[in-house]
Amino acid sequence: MSVEEFEELERHAPETVRLEFVNGKVVVKPMGDGNHREMIAWLQRVCMQHRPDLWLHAESGLKTERYRKGRARAAGVLVRVGGLKGHGEWAEAEGTLMAVEITSYDSDSNQRDRVDKPEGYAAAGIPVYLLIDRDDCTVTVFTNPEDDRYRQQVNKPFGASIRIPEPVNITLDTEPLKEFAD
Repeated sequence: MSVEEFEELERHAPETVRLEFVNGKVVVKPMGDGNHREMIAWLQRVCMQHRPDLWLHAESGLKTERYRKGRARAAGVLVRVGGLKGHGEWAEAEGTLMAVEITSYDSDSNQRDRVDKPEGYAAAGIPVYLLIDRDDCTVTVFTNPEDDRYRQQVNKPFGASIRIPEPVNITLDTEPLKEFAD
């Protein structure tokens, strides 16, 4: 399937279905539950408090992978305020400072959030990938994208502080995530 065919399919999908085009295959991404939405809201508040020049957009479409042949709907996309102005449903990755994913309780979450998306985000040159993993109650910060993968990663349990380096430059106190781990 071509990217154009995927985008046409996605335009006609019902509102209750979110589609992605990852590693050449169409993926149905489950809708986030209440705890997923609360985690994104928490992260939006933290980003706004520490970096008012940035905004975390929830459920944003990104052109990813090598040569932008992928289409990922990130749980969150951190850009400068106004950074998505003029972009369509699938924004170019340039200008994206951080992509965020929160694991879902479905069978494809491991492959999608821990393997495919980090590769796609790194290939697109997104400087930081933040994975909030509800399965093992950890937060992982992936940085230094090179050759379609992130060269560094730091993993901390919920409750610990974790530094998100430049260009984001925020330290997260992840204690509040414990409340939404169920």
